Amino acid sequence: MEGVEAPIYLDHHSTTPLDGRVLDAMMPYLTSQFGNSSSLDHSYGHNASVAVKRARKQIADAIGARDDEILFTSGATESDNMALCGIMSRYEGDELITCATEHKAILETARHLEGMGCKVTYLPVNELGEIDIDILADSITDRTVMISVMAANNEVGTLHDIGRIGRLAHKRGVLFHTDAAQAAGHIPIDVEEMKIDLMSISSHKLYGPKGVGALYVRSMNPRVRLDPMIYGGGQEHNMRSGTLNVPGVVGFGKAITLATNEMDTESDRFRNWSKRMMAKFEQVGGILNGHPTNRLSANLSVTFPGVEGKAIINSVSKRVAISAGSACTTATVEPSHVLLALGCDEEAAHSTIRVGLGRFNTESEVDLAADLITDACRHLLKIGRTIPA
Repeated sequence: MEGVEAPIYLDHHSTTPLDGRVLDAMMPYLTSQFGNSSSLDHSYGHNASVAVKRARKQIADAIGARDDEILFTSGATESDNMALCGIMSRYEGDELITCATEHKAILETARHLEGMGCKVTYLPVNELGEIDIDILADSITDRTVMISVMAANNEVGTLHDIGRIGRLAHKRGVLFHTDAAQAAGHIPIDVEEMKIDLMSISSHKLYGPKGVGALYVRSMNPRVRLDPMIYGGGQEHNMRSGTLNVPGVVGFGKAITLATNEMDTESDRFRNWSKRMMAKFEQVGGILNGHPTNRLSANLSVTFPGVEGKAIINSVSKRVAISAGSACTTATVEPSHVLLALGCDEEAAHSTIRVGLGRFNTESEVDLAADLITDACRHLLKIGRTIPA
């Protein structure tokens, strides 16, 4: 509404605002350079094709991959579906190993595969959100095709040791996929060093446009093959047919380059801000979820015992935009599957909020938001807005 100050945005795990530099890179391909990148008979199509190749290289360079190992998709959800379904239908074996705290894009796809006759092992996590590598190793059998474990948890921020998981997978002759939607552009990732065979990325989690993502597919040592999910004109090595979203692809390439270049500076800033916010939250009994140090620097998942998380969110909504957890599940009243997997009971899960810091926040915004959230908790505790029995 005109004249009304926008809330401080602290829900960057849900989506990030489009960086102005990314929009500038996209604009020509939204206006004058509108060609189809598959139409190479004229300059419009040629220029679009050149732009797509440049973006493909930018994304590959950011993760230590080869240009031809990047397949463009509509986002990480499609990439996750493509990786799991495309691999499990292609290879001999019928077992998939994943983790109880994965994003719904993985868990729902895994359940679909179970309905198709696959066996899926869901690894438990400890109270910090970490899997036990020994349990993972013991879960691998001669029927196991792939391990899929996310790089960074979207709710509590815990980082998995994907390098160690990748090396174990390669040693045992099993493929390794990671959902890196929350990690790419925020923590260093090298697919060669970490022995990653497939990786999902989403543009809108790193200040790029929505509706575009990528799936990295290893081309050698080993060469990974997967069945296509979308048939048609043969784009993306026949793996994902359809006219490419050229402006989105261009923006994605620019966004991941910026994120990679600015990663260290941003991480230091977010880490300092997170500590300042958490110190205030602890004054009203706030408890940090996830690993205390091995976590995304911009993430705070905080439980306020005895206070409804939704009540906190509603109390500050005109001034601060935060969430209760994953944007894919906030329409439901069910407790977070991630928090339950960490050992929280339903009451604690319903008493939790998620704060996601971002590039365009300021120190004064962060301090104000922390004060507003803390004051809201004090008020709700005072008036007895506790979790219903």
